[in-house]
Amino acid sequence: MSDPYILYGSYASYYTAKVRSYLRKKAIPFVERLPSDPMFRNKVRPYSGSHRIPQLLAPDGTVIQDSVEIVDYLETRFPHLPAFPDSPRQRVFVHLMELLGSEGLVRLAWMHRWLFEANDSFVKMDFGRSFRPQGSDEELRRYGELIADRMKSYGLPEATSEARRALDEQYCQLLRLFEAHLVEHPYFLGGQPSAADYAVMGAMHAHLGRDPAGLRIMQDNAPRTFRWVEHMLVPEVQSPEFFSRSVEYLPDDEVPSTSLAILQFVGSTFGQPFILDTLAFNQAMEVLDPELGFELAPADDQPLLPTEIVKYGGGYQEHKAQLHAVWIGQRARAWFHALPPDMQLFVSDWLGDGELRELVQIPMQFELRRVNNRLTIA
Repeated sequence: MSDPYILYGSYASYYTAKVRSYLRKKAIPFVERLPSDPMFRNKVRPYSGSHRIPQLLAPDGTVIQDSVEIVDYLETRFPHLPAFPDSPRQRVFVHLMELLGSEGLVRLAWMHRWLFEANDSFVKMDFGRSFRPQGSDEELRRYGELIADRMKSYGLPEATSEARRALDEQYCQLLRLFEAHLVEHPYFLGGQPSAADYAVMGAMHAHLGRDPAGLRIMQDNAPRTFRWVEHMLVPEVQSPEFFSRSVEYLPDDEVPSTSLAILQFVGSTFGQPFILDTLAFNQAMEVLDPELGFELAPADDQPLLPTEIVKYGGGYQEHKAQLHAVWIGQRARAWFHALPPDMQLFVSDWLGDGELRELVQIPMQFELRRVNNRLTIA
């Protein structure tokens, strides 16, 4: 047996949860190590040029950073149980969920973690163990406080009762949609998991499915969803509840109405900033007119562009494009724009009016690619 892959991450990490679930469901041999492992500091970080987790060390010494990149890298090497369907609607659904179910839901999950006092002790100790796994309680709290202070510095709103109530209402609405879907389906697209299922594991497991406040709400209000999260953590593909379902995507490009309802919810709730990201990016690139291979921010792997004044929705808005989100969002657009015109119309009608349609219809004027963990013009 060859050496296993090594996943560097932590259970508190939003993006590690996606990759861990993917590796287990695909039965890819791997071991997990914390970022405190000396190998991470001495070999992995110098190779990738990034401190972010997750990172994957392949048996041949290759290091891949970013959850989307890791899945793409492994899909070519482990084609069994593919994470991406080939049919038009299902593929667009999966790519939109890669954006909205991960980069959209992170806002809800992140604020829910840090605005609820019930989470503080657990989360800080959990972060502390990522860096001192055998540390004393005092050491764990000290390291956890350092990480918590950094996380809370990223624009956290005031922890008012109104803010917490609004978050809980948003979270419970999402759970109601999940519960309705899981009555009849084990995964978003039928009997096998896709990248859409893995995409939501950051929110549904690492944050809302482990932090005490989010977990309590899930267990009290969404037992099917709690059970689904449990099942996404084990290697078995068929759950006991759906033992008779074939391990395959639904035929005839079907996307269950309950899956579409979840996509529409995250699209209407979180989609507009991603639309503005792409419009601002296109506008900035028209002025810059970069050559192929141009590296947009050599010192930063997830840069913000300078503010653009973007025309949108009958008015103008100031917006700084998040290039990492633009890069992920272009996956749905690229697939959509490669479809024949009649199929584009069919998919557009299926998505309905609103943010989802806008996200796929924005022209592909400039394409981004990650090269050595930096975003470049392709």
